[in-house]
Amino acid sequence: MIFSPAKPERKMPEEYQMPELEAWDAGYERKSVMLLCLGFGLVGFDRFMILPLFPAMKATLHLSYGDLGIVVGVLSIAWGASSIMAGRLADRFGRRRVLVISLLAFSLLAGFTGLAGSLAMLLVMRAVMGFAEGAFAPASIAATIEAARPDRQASMLGLQQAALPLFGLTLAPILVTQLLGVISWNYTFLIVILPGLAVAYGIWITIRSPSPQLAASHTVVVGSGAPRPGVLRYRNIKLNIAGMFCWGTSLTVLGAMMPNYLTDHLHYGMKQMGFVLSASGLGACLGTVALLSLSDWLGRKPVMLIGIAGAFISLYFLSNAVDPSFVFLFLLAASFCNFGVLTLTAGPLSAESVPASLMASASGLVVGVGELFGGGVAPIIVGFSVSIWGIDKIFLIAMTALGVGFCIAMMLTETRPKGRFVLRDQAESRS
Repeated sequence: MIFSPAKPERKMPEEYQMPELEAWDAGYERKSVMLLCLGFGLVGFDRFMILPLFPAMKATLHLSYGDLGIVVGVLSIAWGASSIMAGRLADRFGRRRVLVISLLAFSLLAGFTGLAGSLAMLLVMRAVMGFAEGAFAPASIAATIEAARPDRQASMLGLQQAALPLFGLTLAPILVTQLLGVISWNYTFLIVILPGLAVAYGIWITIRSPSPQLAASHTVVVGSGAPRPGVLRYRNIKLNIAGMFCWGTSLTVLGAMMPNYLTDHLHYGMKQMGFVLSASGLGACLGTVALLSLSDWLGRKPVMLIGIAGAFISLYFLSNAVDPSFVFLFLLAASFCNFGVLTLTAGPLSAESVPASLMASASGLVVGVGELFGGGVAPIIVGFSVSIWGIDKIFLIAMTALGVGFCIAMMLTETRPKGRFVLRDQAESRS
């Protein structure tokens, strides 16, 4: 029963061994992870390319800092609501259908964003686009884990998730700010349509559903699964939801407000702002790969605690930096740790804490709630707060969120003991 009052039995692993890997389809793993990387990269590009364009859009559409918070927040709220629902759909109907439909939808919507002639029209487009992008996230996490060899699933997921900051926070700021010198901001959005259609076709002809036995090798939890509310019976899922509020608040606030912090507070020019802002994406990309790969060897929880502490320290130095070189360095370090922790929470720590048939549901719920509160509500509140107290207060908000998150992470149950792989029929992470 879903809401049975009895606590499920907690079993400790008696023996650790690797599943049979001799017949592993390495070719399918490479093709699938590559396509899922490109798909999630386009999600990041479509979502974040508007941020460095906002100073240019601000004058044309007569927008304020508060409007920026609303534009960012409405997409995050739609993303969060969609992730919660689409995760369950991906578990029931398969990953491929959800991935392809969402790719087609958000690519077309992002391309037509430049047609927005008012704040109201812009909000409608970004909300619908966020709903499509939110559906892609949990399905892609589950599909990547299922395509990866079990002993390196976090490493492969790190590569796939790193595509979002690489495309959205590293390449997008540089590319769109350079294009502003050639074309109007309205037309820069059109560059995402054709790549989105091509990747959607590649995923349709490549991604397949694994057998139940193979899917079960990717998690430590016994069970055939239950309807979506059942994921809240697992202790780590509840803690991960709370943690995502903290990581999402820190990361989204910095991502949304940094362009205007650099131009309005530090008085950087547009091109200089674009290059400095690329540190955020570069750091997030490197941190996602490095921290998730490291967690395959040291365990999820120790790596998470190290990442939170690193992000807090980096933000402190960033708040006092003025020189572009130091701002670039500390922004890179903060993003390295912050995004790695966020991905570790939404990916392995959620997927490994539930049965195989609930992987996408668990990740979708964690990502969705994190987006709704950390990525949706926080930017709106901060946008108006900045209008009153000043844009330099964003660092205090981010550091406070990380401090709370560290306390939450201390209570997590480890899903990957140091240097070992735990079979799903040998251990449970329920409490």
